[in-house]
Amino acid sequence: MNDTAKERRGASGIGPDHVSYLTVGPEADGQRLDNFLLRLAKGVPQSHVYRIVRSGQVRVNKARASVDQRLAEGDQVRVPPLRLAAQMPPPARAQMPPVLFEDEHLIAVDKPAGLAAHGGSGIAHGLIEMVRAARPNQPFLELAHRLDRDTSGILLLAKTRRALLGLHEQLREGQVDKRYLAVVAGDWVNDRQHVRLPLAKRTTASGERRVSVDADEGLAAHTVFSLRHRYGGFSLLEAELKTGRTHQIRVHLAHVGFPIVGDDKYGDFDLNRRAARGEFGVPFRRMFLHACAVRFAHPAGGAPMAIECALDRECSDFLRGLGRA
Repeated sequence: MNDTAKERRGASGIGPDHVSYLTVGPEADGQRLDNFLLRLAKGVPQSHVYRIVRSGQVRVNKARASVDQRLAEGDQVRVPPLRLAAQMPPPARAQMPPVLFEDEHLIAVDKPAGLAAHGGSGIAHGLIEMVRAARPNQPFLELAHRLDRDTSGILLLAKTRRALLGLHEQLREGQVDKRYLAVVAGDWVNDRQHVRLPLAKRTTASGERRVSVDADEGLAAHTVFSLRHRYGGFSLLEAELKTGRTHQIRVHLAHVGFPIVGDDKYGDFDLNRRAARGEFGVPFRRMFLHACAVRFAHPAGGAPMAIECALDRECSDFLRGLGRA
């Protein structure tokens, strides 16, 4: 081993001053390269992980690799020097989020608004780290999908590699029916409306991820909105995702002129301030977007699954306040 390069082996060797060589274990068999690296490199921005892979600094079995390459048990992964976030102890109280469903393959939890799905980019601990701390004897726990930090509701976690790969396949094939509730500013007109607008992602100079409608470079995105209730100058909508693009519901609604209440990226900032002050009934200081229902086939046995999640107290109180206004 080259002492000058300070090369080290083993997952614990990742650091800012040396190249690391990692051996893929059975728990990561079939995992995408980017997800493998993000789990090990806590605090490293996703954009940086993508950059070092695309520049060839990350190698799999001595060959260049792509971010979506699937790893196999026994693969050797070369990782360049990486500066990780300062190590912090897990939460003193490893509290499990409310569990909506659980068996030997899956956990469905009710993610609160304000909690990131995973740590990184300055966030020491997200929901997946919290669940792992609460279940220290569970050998495998991975997010099957993600929710925005300010979105509440159903989040699926896989307890086995089989479940993870099965859910990922269903998500890719559009076989997972995901529904959300959103309160928007404005008087929604149609009982049911399809919005098909292509979306493109970009990263700002500060590293913030933003999405916009882009007919030239955007990827196809399709959301179906159904009117649930009108509240004067606000509307409660159910959103059905036909595709799963980043910030899809938020950008589609903002683009058609009905921003989600509390959306701090694409919303009406003056209205958000007024909502936080309680001008519409009760103070409301979060984004009103909630993953309320999901339907899919159980990845182990194929049985139809239907999981629902009620609105939290803050959202329910806001709706009651609008109803009294």
